Amino acid sequence: MKDTVFIRPKYKIEVAPESTIAIGDIAQVVGSEKLVAKLANLHIYQVTMKDQTIVVLDVMKVINQIVKQIPDIDIQVVGSTQTIIQVIYPKKKLSSLTFSLIWLLLFIGAGLAIMNFHEDVSMQEMHQRLFTILTGKTVENPLFIQVPYSFGLGIGMVLFFNHVFKKRINEEPSPLDVEIFNYQLDLDQYVIHHEDKDRP
Repeated sequence: MKDTVFIRPKYKIEVAPESTIAIGDIAQVVGSEKLVAKLANLHIYQVTMKDQTIVVLDVMKVINQIVKQIPDIDIQVVGSTQTIIQVIYPKKKLSSLTFSLIWLLLFIGAGLAIMNFHEDVSMQEMHQRLFTILTGKTVENPLFIQVPYSFGLGIGMVLFFNHVFKKRINEEPSPLDVEIFNYQLDLDQYVIHHEDKDRP
C-alpha cells in the first residue's frame, strides 16, 4: 500500500542569496511523521547568482524530486502549483545626504501639488466667500478658516493613509496598502507566467 502525503506549496517565500531550498521551506507537508520529516529536509533547489532576484519553482519539480527518492508514494497537491522564491540581498545603507535630498524633493513636490490643486479650484476665493457668509465681513486672508483647514488637511491625510511615520493608527489597511497589495499580486502573476523555467 502506498503512503499518501499532502503538499500545499506556499505562494511566496524570501531567502538569502546562495540558499539551499528544501521542500519544508516552500511547502506545508502532511502525512506520516516519518515521511514528513524525510520530505521536509529534501533539497530541491540551489539558489545561485544567475537567478538574480526571483525564481519560480513549479510543484512538478517538487514531485519529481520526491518520486526519485521515494518511488512508492501517493502525492496529493493542494492549493497553488507554483512558489515564488524572492532572493533578498543586503540593502545598501542610504547616506544622510541622499535621504535629505529625496525628502526635500518629495516635500516640495507634494506642497506644489496641493497648492496647484487649491489654485485650480479657487480655494482662497471660496474661503473668502465662506468667511463673508459666516461673519458678514470681507477680508483678503480669512485666517479664521484657512488655519483650521490647513490643520484638517494634514490630519485628514494621516487618517487616510493610516500611518504616522512607520506606526499604524489601526489595523485596517489604507487605500494605498490595498493598491500596493493589488499591484504586488499582478506583479507576481506576471513573474509566474514569464519566469517559470519549467513552462513549455
